[in-house]
Amino acid sequence: MSRTETGSDAPQAHTVQRTGAREGARISAPDATLTVKVDAAHTAGEYEIFEVTAPSGPTTPPHRTGWAKAHYVLRGKLEVQVDGVNYPLGPGDTVAIPPGAPHTFTVLTESCTFLVVSMTDAMGRFHADLDAAARGRPLEEAMDDVAAVLAQHDVTLGTAGAGRERAGAP
Repeated sequence: MSRTETGSDAPQAHTVQRTGAREGARISAPDATLTVKVDAAHTAGEYEIFEVTAPSGPTTPPHRTGWAKAHYVLRGKLEVQVDGVNYPLGPGDTVAIPPGAPHTFTVLTESCTFLVVSMTDAMGRFHADLDAAARGRPLEEAMDDVAAVLAQHDVTLGTAGAGRERAGAP
Protein backbone atom coordinates (compact mmCIF):
# COMPACT_ATOMS: atom_id res chain seq x y z
CA MET A 1 0.00 0.00 0.00
CA SER A 2 1.11 3.54 -0.72
CA ARG A 3 0.43 6.49 1.51
CA THR A 4 -1.79 9.12 -0.05
CA GLU A 5 -1.00 12.84 -0.08
CA THR A 6 -3.26 13.22 2.94
CA GLY A 7 -1.20 10.71 4.92
CA SER A 8 -3.81 7.95 5.08
CA ASP A 9 -2.87 4.32 4.50
CA ALA A 10 -5.72 3.80 2.04
CA PRO A 11 -4.46 2.44 -1.28
CA GLN A 12 -4.21 4.98 -4.07
CA ALA A 13 -6.04 4.23 -7.27
CA HIS A 14 -4.41 3.72 -10.62
CA THR A 15 -5.96 6.11 -13.11
CA VAL A 16 -5.75 6.61 -16.86
CA GLN A 17 -3.15 9.10 -18.08
CA ARG A 18 -2.69 9.93 -21.74
CA THR A 19 0.31 12.03 -22.67
CA GLY A 20 0.71 12.93 -26.33
CA ALA A 21 3.85 13.34 -28.37
CA ARG A 22 5.80 16.46 -27.32
CA GLU A 23 3.66 16.68 -24.15
CA GLY A 24 4.52 16.17 -20.49
CA ALA A 25 6.17 18.08 -17.69
CA ARG A 26 9.86 18.71 -18.37
CA ILE A 27 12.56 18.27 -15.77
CA SER A 28 16.13 19.43 -16.37
CA ALA A 29 19.03 17.26 -15.24
CA PRO A 30 22.72 18.10 -15.55
CA ASP A 31 23.12 15.68 -18.49
CA ALA A 32 19.63 15.36 -19.98
CA THR A 33 16.04 16.58 -20.16
CA LEU A 34 13.36 14.30 -18.78
CA THR A 35 9.78 14.54 -20.01
CA VAL A 36 7.24 12.93 -17.69
CA LYS A 37 5.07 10.63 -19.80
CA VAL A 38 3.32 8.76 -16.94
CA ASP A 39 3.53 10.27 -13.48
CA ALA A 40 3.36 8.48 -10.16
CA ALA A 41 0.06 10.16 -9.25
CA HIS A 42 -1.62 7.97 -11.91
CA THR A 43 0.09 4.71 -10.85
CA ALA A 44 -0.41 4.82 -7.08
CA GLY A 45 3.31 5.59 -6.83
CA GLU A 46 4.25 2.16 -8.21
CA TYR A 47 6.06 3.32 -11.38
CA GLU A 48 6.79 6.30 -13.61
CA ILE A 49 7.75 6.62 -17.28
CA PHE A 50 10.09 9.32 -18.57
CA GLU A 51 11.24 10.18 -22.08
CA VAL A 52 14.87 11.23 -21.73
CA THR A 53 16.74 13.29 -24.33
CA ALA A 54 20.47 13.48 -23.75
CA PRO A 55 23.21 15.08 -25.86
CA SER A 56 26.64 13.60 -26.28
CA GLY A 57 29.14 15.00 -23.81
CA PRO A 58 29.86 14.79 -20.11
CA THR A 59 27.52 12.54 -18.17
CA THR A 60 26.63 11.99 -14.56
CA PRO A 61 29.32 10.08 -12.67
CA PRO A 62 28.49 6.51 -11.68
CA HIS A 63 25.87 6.57 -8.94
CA ARG A 64 23.52 4.33 -6.97
CA THR A 65 19.80 4.84 -6.49
CA GLY A 66 17.31 3.02 -4.30
CA TRP A 67 14.92 2.30 -7.16
CA ALA A 68 14.97 -0.14 -10.06
CA LYS A 69 14.63 1.17 -13.59
CA ALA A 70 14.90 0.12 -17.20
CA HIS A 71 16.17 2.06 -20.24
CA TYR A 72 14.59 1.48 -23.68
CA VAL A 73 16.24 3.32 -26.60
CA LEU A 74 14.02 5.10 -29.12
CA ARG A 75 16.61 7.07 -31.18
CA GLY A 76 20.39 7.24 -31.19
CA LYS A 77 22.87 5.07 -29.35
CA LEU A 78 24.16 4.99 -25.82
CA GLU A 79 26.22 2.79 -23.59
CA VAL A 80 24.86 2.06 -20.14
CA GLN A 81 27.38 0.96 -17.55
CA VAL A 82 25.94 -1.16 -14.74
CA ASP A 83 28.20 -2.52 -12.03
CA GLY A 84 31.28 -2.18 -14.25
CA VAL A 85 29.78 -3.83 -17.35
CA ASN A 86 29.05 -1.75 -20.46
CA TYR A 87 25.84 -2.43 -22.36
CA PRO A 88 25.77 -0.81 -25.84
CA LEU A 89 22.19 0.06 -26.78
CA GLY A 90 20.53 1.22 -29.98
CA PRO A 91 16.90 1.67 -31.03
CA GLY A 92 14.77 -1.14 -29.62
CA ASP A 93 17.40 -2.26 -27.08
CA THR A 94 16.80 -2.23 -23.34
CA VAL A 95 18.65 -2.80 -20.09
CA ALA A 96 17.22 -3.22 -16.58
CA ILE A 97 19.12 -1.70 -13.66
CA PRO A 98 18.53 -3.16 -10.19
CA PRO A 99 18.20 -0.87 -7.17
CA GLY A 100 21.56 -0.16 -5.55
CA ALA A 101 23.62 -1.06 -8.65
CA PRO A 102 26.23 1.55 -9.58
CA HIS A 103 25.39 2.88 -13.03
CA THR A 104 25.76 5.69 -15.57
CA PHE A 105 25.35 6.19 -19.31
CA THR A 106 27.30 7.70 -22.20
CA VAL A 107 25.61 8.95 -25.38
CA LEU A 108 27.46 7.57 -28.42
CA THR A 109 25.67 9.63 -31.09
CA GLU A 110 24.99 13.37 -31.34
CA SER A 111 21.99 12.80 -29.03
CA CYS A 112 19.88 9.92 -27.79
CA THR A 113 16.23 9.63 -26.81
CA PHE A 114 15.19 6.78 -24.55
CA LEU A 115 12.43 5.79 -22.18
CA VAL A 116 13.11 5.15 -18.53
CA VAL A 117 10.58 3.08 -16.62
CA SER A 118 11.24 3.68 -12.93
CA MET A 119 9.77 1.50 -10.24
CA THR A 120 8.23 3.60 -7.42
CA ASP A 121 7.80 7.37 -7.45
CA ALA A 122 11.35 8.06 -6.22
CA MET A 123 12.98 9.02 -9.54
CA GLY A 124 10.46 11.76 -10.30
CA ARG A 125 10.73 13.25 -6.82
CA PHE A 126 14.54 13.12 -6.98
CA HIS A 127 14.80 14.76 -10.40
CA ALA A 128 12.23 17.45 -9.54
CA ASP A 129 14.23 18.38 -6.44
CA LEU A 130 17.51 18.25 -8.39
CA ASP A 131 16.06 20.52 -11.08
CA ALA A 132 14.87 23.01 -8.46
CA ALA A 133 18.27 22.99 -6.72
CA ALA A 134 20.35 23.65 -9.84
CA ARG A 135 18.05 25.42 -12.31
CA GLY A 136 19.61 28.45 -13.94
CA ARG A 137 23.00 27.98 -12.29
CA PRO A 138 26.13 26.25 -13.52
CA LEU A 139 26.47 22.88 -11.81
CA GLU A 140 29.72 23.97 -10.15
CA GLU A 141 27.86 26.81 -8.37
CA ALA A 142 24.98 24.55 -7.31
CA MET A 143 27.06 21.67 -5.91
CA ASP A 144 26.23 22.27 -2.23
CA ASP A 145 22.50 22.26 -3.04
CA VAL A 146 22.91 19.25 -5.32
CA ALA A 147 24.75 17.35 -2.55
CA ALA A 148 21.84 18.04 -0.20
CA VAL A 149 19.37 16.66 -2.78
CA LEU A 150 21.51 13.53 -3.26
CA ALA A 151 21.55 12.92 0.50
CA GLN A 152 17.82 13.59 0.87
CA HIS A 153 16.99 10.95 -1.76
CA ASP A 154 19.66 8.41 -0.76
CA VAL A 155 21.48 8.73 -4.10
CA THR A 156 25.19 8.11 -3.74
CA LEU A 157 28.02 8.81 -6.14
CA GLY A 158 30.51 6.01 -6.54
CA THR A 159 32.39 3.81 -8.90
CA ALA A 160 30.55 1.63 -11.39
CA GLY A 161 33.39 -0.85 -11.29
CA ALA A 162 37.06 -0.75 -12.09
CA GLY A 163 36.86 -2.55 -15.40
CA ARG A 164 35.34 -1.43 -18.67
CA GLU A 165 34.04 -4.89 -19.53
CA ARG A 166 31.62 -4.99 -22.43
CA ALA A 167 28.50 -7.15 -22.17
CA GLY A 168 28.83 -10.18 -24.38
CA ALA A 169 32.61 -9.87 -24.58
CA PRO A 170 34.65 -12.95 -23.69
